[in-house]
Amino acid sequence: MKVERHSKIVELIGKYEIETQEELAEYLMKEGFNVTQATVSRDIRELKLTKVQSESGKQRYMVLKPQGTFSDKYIRILRDGYASMDMAQNILVIKTVSGMAMAVAAALDAIHFHEIVGCIAGDDTIMCAVRSVDDTILVMDKIRKLIAE
Repeated sequence: MKVERHSKIVELIGKYEIETQEELAEYLMKEGFNVTQATVSRDIRELKLTKVQSESGKQRYMVLKPQGTFSDKYIRILRDGYASMDMAQNILVIKTVSGMAMAVAAALDAIHFHEIVGCIAGDDTIMCAVRSVDDTILVMDKIRKLIAE
């Protein structure tokens, strides 16, 4: 329920200029989520939402995007640790430099490929559960592009 609510919050703040927690709670109620102000406050904190001035001059909630250096660090870890990858249906197997699997798996988690459900890392191998076979091919392509940049 929480994941669905968080997803709906991100959708709502992208669609409407929502200024207050109460206003966000009202929109969520209209969408069928029975929430309290405390729940909305916690969701805002967990989603790391911030208020910015909109084009109309009003304040509105927005999702803070991580700074470039944040994701650059993880891309560098991915490049440094990556050795090869292959797929078995919707499971992506990534081979890394010995001892780097945990760091590369953490980097993949931080990059937030929505196709990847989760990763398990050993010493030099990562197994990623991917949503579908087609998504596995997409993720492999995305990783190749990140490494090539």
